[in-house]
Amino acid sequence: QLQLVESGGGLVQPGGSLRLSCTASEISLNHYAVEWFRQAPEKEREGLSCISGSGATLNYLDSVKGRFTISRDSAKNTVYLQMDSLEPEDTAVYYCAVDPVRYGSMCPEIYYGMDYWGKGTLVTVSS
Repeated sequence: QLQLVESGGGLVQPGGSLRLSCTASEISLNHYAVEWFRQAPEKEREGLSCISGSGATLNYLDSVKGRFTISRDSAKNTVYLQMDSLEPEDTAVYYCAVDPVRYGSMCPEIYYGMDYWGKGTLVTVSS
C-alpha cells in the first residue's frame, strides 16, 4: 500500500520560507510523477506543482509561480516544495501525491488530482 509522508510545515511569518518534504517507504518516488496540492479550510483543493520522473516540472497555480519550487533528491527518495515569500493566503494543509496507474512518471498538463497522498503537513503564515 502506497504511503506518502509529508513534513516540514509550521508557523512562519509573512515573507518567510519553508521547505516541505515528501517521502515514501514502499515505493521509489524517482519512478513517478509527484505533485503537491493544498487545501485550506472551506476552500477547494488547489494543485500547486508537479515533477515528472525525468525531473521536468509543471506549475499549476499562478499565485505561487515564482515563489514555490518543486524538486527531487533521488538519492533520498524525497520530493521537496520550497516555498518563499509566503503570504497569509498560503495557509493550508499541504499534501504530496502520486498516481502510478493513471499518470506513471508523467505530469498531467492540467491539474486533475492524483489518487494517493499522505496525511499532509500544516503551513500557517501569520504574524
